Amino acid sequence: MKTRLATAFLGLCALGLAAAPAFADDPDSPAARQSRWQDLEKTVFHGRTAGPSNGVVTLEAPERAEDAALVPMTVTLKPADKVKALWLIIDDNPMPVAAHLVFGPAADPHQMKFRVRVNSYTNVHAVAELPDGSLVADEKFVKASGGCSAPMGEGVVAALKGIGEMRLKFAGPVQPGAPVEAKLMIRHPNFNGMQMNQVTRLYTPARYLDKVSVRDGDAKVFDMDSGISLASNPVLSFGLIPQASGRLTVEAYDSRNSHWRKDFDILRMTN
Repeated sequence: MKTRLATAFLGLCALGLAAAPAFADDPDSPAARQSRWQDLEKTVFHGRTAGPSNGVVTLEAPERAEDAALVPMTVTLKPADKVKALWLIIDDNPMPVAAHLVFGPAADPHQMKFRVRVNSYTNVHAVAELPDGSLVADEKFVKASGGCSAPMGEGVVAALKGIGEMRLKFAGPVQPGAPVEAKLMIRHPNFNGMQMNQVTRLYTPARYLDKVSVRDGDAKVFDMDSGISLASNPVLSFGLIPQASGRLTVEAYDSRNSHWRKDFDILRMTN
């Protein structure tokens, strides 16, 4: 099954090949990076362009990553109204769109935290879609190398053990109507097809999470499309506005069409 992000990736490859000669002498120049971003905008946002952040979206990322395969990134959103959607885009990764989230009524989309792979020195963009459909973005430059091809510390069999297991933690009490931060952990190796087995010297076939959905009862928190840029065993921190009752349900799908679901019973505090 070809996901939307995988389809976009194929288009981005074609755009990159077409644009490369213009900056062949210095592909790392600001002009070259800006040109690649403009190509990404055309493909990901179907011709729409993202305006300046103006404080609405702020991306926090390390200037130099300690571990290119495990780079923490935080997106803080401060719009007058809830944002509709969020993209985290690592411009020069083989599959640049690390995450695309569409928020629902049970979301408190003021902050999202991710752990991602960064394959080379690159600009990273956090793009938010506002209620009126306009886009705003913040940009950071991150120095990292080899995050996508870095081998896992454990073998393939060990990496696949417990695949699909999920854990959920809250930063405070869960009270209906009161925003609270949640941290979701999903056991999955997120093989990207670029990692070499150090024993066999063969590349491990790609198998990565491409969709995660979170619901609180019947209310959507978010739907997320993803790809190979999320780190192994992904961890997502997000804001939630708990409903009065119901279970919090997480569903995850990967590129091999595997599906996992877990219903979390939540102790909801009442006044």
